[in-house]
Amino acid sequence: MRALLLAVLLAALALPPRPAAAAERHGALIFSRTEAYRHTECIARGTSAIRRMGARNGFFVDATEDPAAFRRRKLARYDVVVFLCTTGDVLGPRAQRAFKRFIRAGGGYAGIHAASASESGWPWYRRLVGARFADHPGIPGVNAQFQRATMRVEDRGTAATRHLGATWTREEEWYNFRSDPRDAGAHVLLTVDESTYDPRGHSGSPGMGRDHPIAWCRRVAGGRSFYTALGHKGAYWQERRLRRHVFGGIRMAAGAAPFRCGRGPVGGMARDPGVRDRGVPRCAGARRGGSSSHEHLHRPHRAELPLRRVRRPAR
Repeated sequence: MRALLLAVLLAALALPPRPAAAAERHGALIFSRTEAYRHTECIARGTSAIRRMGARNGFFVDATEDPAAFRRRKLARYDVVVFLCTTGDVLGPRAQRAFKRFIRAGGGYAGIHAASASESGWPWYRRLVGARFADHPGIPGVNAQFQRATMRVEDRGTAATRHLGATWTREEEWYNFRSDPRDAGAHVLLTVDESTYDPRGHSGSPGMGRDHPIAWCRRVAGGRSFYTALGHKGAYWQERRLRRHVFGGIRMAAGAAPFRCGRGPVGGMARDPGVRDRGVPRCAGARRGGSSSHEHLHRPHRAELPLRRVRRPAR
């Protein structure tokens, strides 16, 4: 009997350890389709930066511009879908239904920069983001499109902001929004101080006043939503603080970092119960064909690229 027990013990000790890391990995799908204004550099540099950060932080990352990726079984591989500078109407009815199911099942959404200028005809998506793009500075002879301004860090206790101080000063294309995301139940992470730049927008917006949110998060329809208006130029993705901000938000939306952003049911969306890095010519990082507004069609980019697989760990 003792011999048998000894044999069993030795056999157990000989087994290789369980690879716990594989079960803890998270997946992100970057979606960067554009049907209006094309942020060429932002998409390329942003995709590269998110892939690198993912590799260092236990994420596998795929990237696509094909709406056919929005199918129930395909989306089930991921914890978060990242809308990276999408513009225009980028999803058809079938893809929209699959994306809604993904969020309602507990999935995450992370919108970056022009993602707030997407799907103008889909009210559910507008509520998911929290606010819709209105315009940005860039009035000829009046103010510059890209300006240096100071942001206030409203909550320094999140993965998207804990690496920042009380304020953060940098250059950006500062978005004005058609409404205050706080009214949609958003938990604001960053606001930009309009006294530090000229916020007047090219379509006539005077700015948003003393409270001008620029990044926020919220619980929506059973899932998680994070949005940041930062990241227009490709050169901005060389900023370590920007990369950590964006990837921290992605981790939050994926459920890989604490998500304390809920304020209750808003706009028909039920509440869910319950990081490890000078002057650029005007128009850099985008392909233009006229007006600077993201609302107008310039040179539609209709390429539907195949899903680019980076890594496929056992899940």
